[in-house]
Amino acid sequence: MLTNRIATICLSLASLAGAQTLLTLPEASQRAIVGQRLGVTDITITYHRPLVGERKVWGGLVPYGQVWRAGANENTTIRFSDAVKVEGQDLAAGTYGLHMLPTADACEVIFSKNSTSWGSFTYKKEEDALRVTVKPQSADMHEALTYDFDDVKPDSAVVTLRWEKLAIPFRVSVDETGAAMRSLRSELRGGKQYTWASWNEAANYALQHKTNLEEALHWADSSIQSEERFENLMTKSQILEALNRASDAKASHDRAMEVANVTQLYFFGRQLQAQNHQPEAMEIFKMVSKRFPNHWISNVAQARVESAGGNFDDAAKHLQAALSMGAPEPSKSAVENYLKRVQAKQDFNR
Repeated sequence: MLTNRIATICLSLASLAGAQTLLTLPEASQRAIVGQRLGVTDITITYHRPLVGERKVWGGLVPYGQVWRAGANENTTIRFSDAVKVEGQDLAAGTYGLHMLPTADACEVIFSKNSTSWGSFTYKKEEDALRVTVKPQSADMHEALTYDFDDVKPDSAVVTLRWEKLAIPFRVSVDETGAAMRSLRSELRGGKQYTWASWNEAANYALQHKTNLEEALHWADSSIQSEERFENLMTKSQILEALNRASDAKASHDRAMEVANVTQLYFFGRQLQAQNHQPEAMEIFKMVSKRFPNHWISNVAQARVESAGGNFDDAAKHLQAALSMGAPEPSKSAVENYLKRVQAKQDFNR
């Protein structure tokens, strides 16, 4: 009898405890994490996914005119690794409690500095970091609440909550180049600062995006100080050219030509061809042939010069020489294809 009473008391206490437990147990609204990278900025949403069931959601389970936790259980959170804009308004990097205040025809999306509460029950407006108002849209049926990243672009995406037959979207945009530059500066203070390739890669990024060129020049110089190479000398030359320092650009370019190996020179010529600088490319191929006469690549380079001039028989001889000198796979099959083309009196540069 006593044992039964103790068991009854224990069951009653367990009922009073409700869902609170120290153990990890299955939840009716399951936890989910979704994320998206924009440039180098990571956006991460952590939330719980309630199901519709037979319930009326909008204007029912989720009342109009009341702050709602935008999910289930503890705070839905959204984390930005860098500063962003939400619907055009600035929001600092950080983790925010994500809440919503829906009405019949609009919804306020709320980013709270408090991200550790249970739901919206202790929400305080004075803790808002940002509020934006958006227009809900009709949507296909979603039984489980979900967050998606739509209309993804290099510097923006639309974050969309979908549940039942409603979608609530808000656009997040980033300063892609600015964030990338900040990230590069940070990385170059770590272990990556000890390799020439890291500095050169950073300098090239700034060059390609036409930003912070003086800083890019410093990065190129740091790369050269680590190890002088064809690649970083060419990067420096291009930066100097972008800075309208023509004589300095030429000096760096000429030095790059001096230190280049046969492969680097040949593929520089191929790069010029891709940029439709054919005369300049032919001069590079002539340089390859003259400086490295005993390499199979130099015969391919000279074959390009002969082919461009319509000297198909001479081009064929140089390609045959490249094959006899041991052009490796997969280059061998490419050279064989070039040979077939010139034997058919076709310019293989085209």
